[in-house]
Amino acid sequence: MTQFLFRDDSYLQSTDATILEVTPDGALVLDRTVFYAASGGQPGDSGTITLADGTMLTVTTAIHPEGDKARIAHVVDGNSTATPPGEKVIASIDWDRRHRLMRMHTALHLLSVVLPFPVTGGSIGEDKGRLDFDMPDVPEDTEALERRLNDLVAADHAVSQEWITDQEMTANPNLVKTMNVKPPMGHGRVRLIRIGDVDLQPCGGTHVQSTAEIGRLKLGKIEKKGKQNRRVSLLFAEG
Repeated sequence: MTQFLFRDDSYLQSTDATILEVTPDGALVLDRTVFYAASGGQPGDSGTITLADGTMLTVTTAIHPEGDKARIAHVVDGNSTATPPGEKVIASIDWDRRHRLMRMHTALHLLSVVLPFPVTGGSIGEDKGRLDFDMPDVPEDTEALERRLNDLVAADHAVSQEWITDQEMTANPNLVKTMNVKPPMGHGRVRLIRIGDVDLQPCGGTHVQSTAEIGRLKLGKIEKKGKQNRRVSLLFAEG
């Protein structure tokens, strides 16, 4: 298993680690990592792994190998098959990219507050994110929605995490906003992300510590993607 350090501290940028295995395609599985693995619409982190001899490997992304949610494999650019298990390394993320993903991920949670419809899909990018909603009509006053969104950002709501048991999650299905993606269960507990007193929902991704850290936002296109499905894009106002 891999220890997911980013779960308790999404601001941790590097860590010492030990290689547990090298996958058949050359990805490195570590005993602990600061790299978030692609899931839930959030892309995997990029960065570097520095070997004991000083060799620096470029990590292009991080994934859950073969869908194993208990492990994270670091996909490297080039050949790493000669790297032996047991070697001590330093794993470091591309912090600027991660921080933009954190800001956008938290912003999308706020978008689900101002548009309180079931979420059918989503994607998080460094400059642009989107949520798909089961929403029959396009909102009439999008400028008012954007103002409300930025009011939530400016209110500097604290963003924190908490945990509930699988049984508590089952007993509170209203916490789940996504229609097609269910919270990861089966390990005894489920992680929730709380934004002040305005939002609480299951999420395994990385987030900023307060909404003010997001910065100003602007709504992008609202596209029709089916009879009732509407895709709403969100961007950072600074471009």
